[in-house]
Amino acid sequence: MDSNYTVLARKYRSQDFKSLIGQDVLVKTLTTAINTSRIAHAYIFTGIRGTGKTSTARILAKALNCLSSDHATSTPCGECENCRAIAAGQHIDVMEIDAASHTGVDNMRDILDAAQYRPTNGRYKVYIIDEVHMLSTSAFNALLKTLEEPPAHVIFILATTEIRKVPVTILSRCQRFDLVRVSVETLKKHFAWIADAEKIELSDAANELLARAADGSVRDGLSLLDQAIAQTGGHVDEGAVLDMLKRADRGVVVDFMKTLLSGDVARALNKVDEIYNNGADLAMLLTDMMEWTHWATRMHPSLRAGEATNSPYTADQRDQIMDINSRITLNTLSRIWQVMVASVSEMQAAGNQKQCFDMLIIRLMHIADMPSVPEILKQQESENRMRDVKNILADRMAQSQPEPEAAKSAVCVISSAGDLACALQDSKEILLYSYFSGNIEVSEITDGHIKYFDRKGDADFAHKLASWLNDKTGHPWTLERVSQSVNVHTVSEQKQEELVADPLVASAMSLFENAEIIGVK
Repeated sequence: MDSNYTVLARKYRSQDFKSLIGQDVLVKTLTTAINTSRIAHAYIFTGIRGTGKTSTARILAKALNCLSSDHATSTPCGECENCRAIAAGQHIDVMEIDAASHTGVDNMRDILDAAQYRPTNGRYKVYIIDEVHMLSTSAFNALLKTLEEPPAHVIFILATTEIRKVPVTILSRCQRFDLVRVSVETLKKHFAWIADAEKIELSDAANELLARAADGSVRDGLSLLDQAIAQTGGHVDEGAVLDMLKRADRGVVVDFMKTLLSGDVARALNKVDEIYNNGADLAMLLTDMMEWTHWATRMHPSLRAGEATNSPYTADQRDQIMDINSRITLNTLSRIWQVMVASVSEMQAAGNQKQCFDMLIIRLMHIADMPSVPEILKQQESENRMRDVKNILADRMAQSQPEPEAAKSAVCVISSAGDLACALQDSKEILLYSYFSGNIEVSEITDGHIKYFDRKGDADFAHKLASWLNDKTGHPWTLERVSQSVNVHTVSEQKQEELVADPLVASAMSLFENAEIIGVK
């Protein structure tokens, strides 16, 4: 092997704004700023790894110091002494600092002391501080003043993948640019161009797999492409990439999900054994299953979101997904997704991934058959209605039966306020019952005598109740009204207390915020 071999991620690193892929907004803003001489004294680039933060910083340094023009230019030549030195990381006025290894305040003080001197070979001294969030609090504080008002010849360019860890006092002194994930289509075009330049055979299916596995990172994608070329000797096809990534083919995943949702446990577990024996990584298979569930949910007819032609599946595979969607509900897909997400950490912590995955499949197949919450509530409501109908029919049958003579002649016995309330209710004395249960505090009751306090003071109440009691019990009653409350609950208040103490009622009330019982019927 050639000892001077350069990996693709370094060999094809962007050298000017035109070759910086997937960051159109950033490129337009910076080129316009340079062309109009509105160059800021500090920039901060943020985004996931491999999207071009450091590359953009070097390109900006070239644009500021290129010798092809007598001022900063948005199209650095790449051929002059300054451009070549910056590209090689050897320019004396462009200092790339790794914040992870220069975290202390002393390191920052040395940098700031050197910033006071004018550049040697270029127009600007450019300080590129990579992974700036790694600086200590003291180092950040030391940087504040110089970052706000640096010398006219100094430009600071900060780069970080953890923008939330950078103090807001630093952010407020910089122009911030968020580098976005590079789209799959852009990555595919870039990889195809590199493969053509390297005289490599790269199939469309393999290119698609690499672009999606890169997850928006150009560097990650080129590293995977480099590895695939080394593994295949220059003939990169879908099978080789799948084997390298330890992933099952998407057609296999679609077929497996169809088996899983069919309810055939034995067949599903045999399928898992087959995929596992073929060398697939079960953690990656779980990721592929989650991807399938995500796209199946988006393609479900109940959402009316279309067929999602931008999904990673072929037309035939999308048809299969739509066929599966016609037999399952959106609720089933949602439950499957939740179980899969919860199983990711289980798979990572499991000592035996195969056992954990088998148990996951069994759990998924059983939870897919469970009725949804609305279905359970509907079934419960139907059962409640049936029970109510049965109770009503039983009551009517009991009422239709003739009352025994002994019962007819039985004398009503009243020994408590509750007995009196029940007797009034049974006799259909609705007005008398309502007033008694809501306003009367009974302090004493014996056969023939009631001592009470009337909260509203109805003058006719005692006469009406005594008359009814005489008729009901067959002997006279004396009602003694006291002038002050005896601090006794009314019948309605007693019923409400009993109701609140009931565990089922308490559980029902907890479901609704600020719920209260208004009345007891």
